[in-house]
Formats: sequence, C-alpha cells, structure tokens
Amino acid sequence: MAIVRKKPVEVEARKLTPQNSQTLLHWIRAWGGNASRDDFTHAITIETLEGPMKAVTGWWIIKGVEKEFYPCKPDIFNKTYDIIREK
Repeated sequence: MAIVRKKPVEVEARKLTPQNSQTLLHWIRAWGGNASRDDFTHAITIETLEGPMKAVTGWWIIKGVEKEFYPCKPDIFNKTYDIIREK
C-alpha cells in the first residue's frame, strides 16, 4: 500500500450562469468536446468518459489536463480548487 498526494496542476474552469451558457457551450466545442445546452434552463450536458453529465447554473465546468471537460458541483469545487487568477 502507498500513501500518495495528487500532483498540483493548473486547469481552466468556468462557472455556469444563464448569461454565459451559450459561450461555455462554444468553448467546450471549440476544444473538441461534445455538449448540448437546454435553452430553457441553460443547463449544459457534457459527454464525458463516464457518460453524459449535466451542469446547472452555479456549477463549474472544468477543462482537464487532457483537454477533457466535466462538470463540478460548487461545494466540491470549493473544497478541491483554489482560483489563482482570473482571465
């Protein structure tokens, strides 16, 4: 058995809002991701290796180290990530 620590890496993350849902959809697709948006709720469903995952308003969408995308609930995001700079 080994005790390990996750390596620190920088990833890009954007918080989903009703105002930026279309922009985030374009961002995901521009990097080769597959996603769709619900025009009524502004939720975004992202095709991940684990299957489709839905992000709703207030959730974060993360572009991982392999340029993969996945949603993250705000409470998990706050426990796992520190914002080091805003673009």
